[in-house]
Amino acid sequence: MQLIRPDMNIDFIGRRKAAFVVSALMILVSLGALATRGLNFGIDFTGGTLVEVQFTTPPQISEVRKAITPAGYGQAIIQQFGAPNEILIRVQNKEGKKSSVISSDILHGLTSAFDPASVEMRRVEYVGPQVGEELTRAGIMAVLVAMVAILLYVTVRFEFRFALGADAALVHDVTIVLGLFALTGKEFTLPVVAALLTVIGYSLNDTIVVFDRIRENFDANRRRKRQLDEVTLTNNSVNQTLARTLMTSFTTLLVVFALFLLGGEVIHNFAFALIAGIVVGTYSSIFIASPVMLSLKGMFASDDAAVREMEARP
Repeated sequence: MQLIRPDMNIDFIGRRKAAFVVSALMILVSLGALATRGLNFGIDFTGGTLVEVQFTTPPQISEVRKAITPAGYGQAIIQQFGAPNEILIRVQNKEGKKSSVISSDILHGLTSAFDPASVEMRRVEYVGPQVGEELTRAGIMAVLVAMVAILLYVTVRFEFRFALGADAALVHDVTIVLGLFALTGKEFTLPVVAALLTVIGYSLNDTIVVFDRIRENFDANRRRKRQLDEVTLTNNSVNQTLARTLMTSFTTLLVVFALFLLGGEVIHNFAFALIAGIVVGTYSSIFIASPVMLSLKGMFASDDAAVREMEARP
């Protein structure tokens, strides 16, 4: 069964200017959100104490905050975690106070305001500020190293302009996903960094599939002494891989949506990052990577040498 006709010929490359405008707007909005709102860093990065409490009946967030305010934790971040009766309390570390003391203060405040039998401490996690700084640096380095490694890999496998097109698409994807986190205020944690690296790999895989077909069509065209221009060949390649690209994204999204809806609060933000990344990554592999590659034609001597070498082959 074919959901997309094999003879379909949509002019994706002809719409690249409009796509660039849309992408530029999305990136500007994302950068604006990151500059003005910033990311809601989780305890992994900021350092602090996390306390998970379970109530027998769902409490009001305002009542929980009122209960822990006398202990000096009125500015804590309080949210429902999974079920309505499960509450997550995140507080900044206070100098001279251990996490065990902080959690005891919070539990004492809650049992004073609520029925002690209705409150159960589920877990306590502590992250020091030094650990948070190290994790921040490690997360940034992981993304940068991935970008550089991809640049080298695609340069060796294809040409330098292909590598720049692939990296441009990846920067596009990561920026927009980060912008969505800034706009929505969703918590940015280590699992989200893992999701970003997953998105980079997923988007690159899509792009490599398209680039492989572009190279095959370029080689075949050179053997025919350039009967078609690169724009037409690239557009044909994108259309030829469209069914594979869309079906792969669709089936992956089915699984990730299941995680998002049914996986619980622990992986909610991880799944959200994957959903956003898959959608944006599919878009960029069609409208960003290949058009950027085309726009760099003739700018690099090594690429021209590769073309001449292919033309000289029998």
